[in-house]
Amino acid sequence: MKTQISTYLILFCGVFSLSTSAIFVRTATAPSAIIAFYRLFFAALVLLPFLLLHKRNRQELFLLTGKQWGLGLLSGLFLAVHYVLWFESLRYTSVASSTVIVTLQPLFSIAGGYFLLKERLNKKALIGCLVAISGCLVIGWGDLGLSTQALFGDLLAFLAAGVIAAYFFIGQHVRKNLSVIPYCVLGYTSSALFLAIYAFSRQVSFVNYPLATWEAFIGLALIATIGGQMIFNWLLKWLSATVISMSILGETIGTCILAYFLLGEGISLQQGIGIGMILAGLALFLLKSQKPSGLSSDPNDKREPRNTPCS
Repeated sequence: MKTQISTYLILFCGVFSLSTSAIFVRTATAPSAIIAFYRLFFAALVLLPFLLLHKRNRQELFLLTGKQWGLGLLSGLFLAVHYVLWFESLRYTSVASSTVIVTLQPLFSIAGGYFLLKERLNKKALIGCLVAISGCLVIGWGDLGLSTQALFGDLLAFLAAGVIAAYFFIGQHVRKNLSVIPYCVLGYTSSALFLAIYAFSRQVSFVNYPLATWEAFIGLALIATIGGQMIFNWLLKWLSATVISMSILGETIGTCILAYFLLGEGISLQQGIGIGMILAGLALFLLKSQKPSGLSSDPNDKREPRNTPCS
């Protein structure tokens, strides 16, 4: 029981860290490709010493098969596309709308898990999923734009949700035999490379940005990426992509809380109801889904556990 509670506690800490993404993106006065590039480039730089100075991490990277290299590069490409789509959506629609729509990725994860991995959710877990998703819609409903520009931003966010779901499915497969540091360095570095090529093609500057923007880049790398998304990649050893995607619905709650304290935005009754629905739905989903298992009994061994899909 302690292991299960600890796993979920780490998961929700990662969700809250990820909730800072939209705040940092809105404060950065740079093109979407540049924001995404520096987010992953700085994250890869921070993790690189942990790869090079750790013998087992180096060995794992050098012993990767051609298929594993291919999947790692593909995950980097999907991550790059996700960030470009989502960050760009924030230029056309509101933070609330974009965050709500991009966190609908469980719809893609449930479908992918059902058809690709034969994962099955019991009825109560599925009801919890629907309640949590409904809570996200309640929060963002009044803010969903009806203008052509806002609808375009909403569409970009929806596509970003599908792409990140695919990214986590790749991670669920690759992480069975690869530690989190080599996996993240490979994915973040390749993603940063793809984003650099894209930025060059758009002829945007890599420099000459105000200090606040550079601070946002660093915040995205350290807090949202390493403290958030990397946590999800680590937990893919024990939790399925569907469970991870469901938990990310909590990002909407974190964003509302951060907007209240940092941006002075109040939490309306409608948002409060939505937050309550998300919490209730997530609790039902996690309680009725299969519990995380397979943790290694050796505290020094972080590779032996095997991922157990939610069913």
